[in-house]
Amino acid sequence: MRATNGPVTRKRRNAMKKRVEGSWGTRHTSFKIAHQTFIQSNEYAYRDRKNKKRDFRKLWIARINAACRPLGITYSRLMNGLKKQNIAINRKMLSELAINQPNEFEKIVKQVQGK
Repeated sequence: MRATNGPVTRKRRNAMKKRVEGSWGTRHTSFKIAHQTFIQSNEYAYRDRKNKKRDFRKLWIARINAACRPLGITYSRLMNGLKKQNIAINRKMLSELAINQPNEFEKIVKQVQGK
């Protein structure tokens, strides 16, 4: 009779279970369910690497808009003005300026407004 659960198979299965070690219940004990968990987690990881970029861009836009409004300009008008005046500064840097150096951010906004 042929042996099916040799050391190699056990090693492979234990390695798979090791990858999903933090999971709850049978997700980290049963090989079949652990394998399904691993596949799904990789799909989520791939998807969310893309979504992370999207989420950060949304955050930067919200921060810039919040900093612009008290200065009398909207986000879209600010970005349009920057583009028209050929000021090349990305949203990440603008949001950092708005938070950490509001005086510099205000200078940029004044330049766009033409004051």
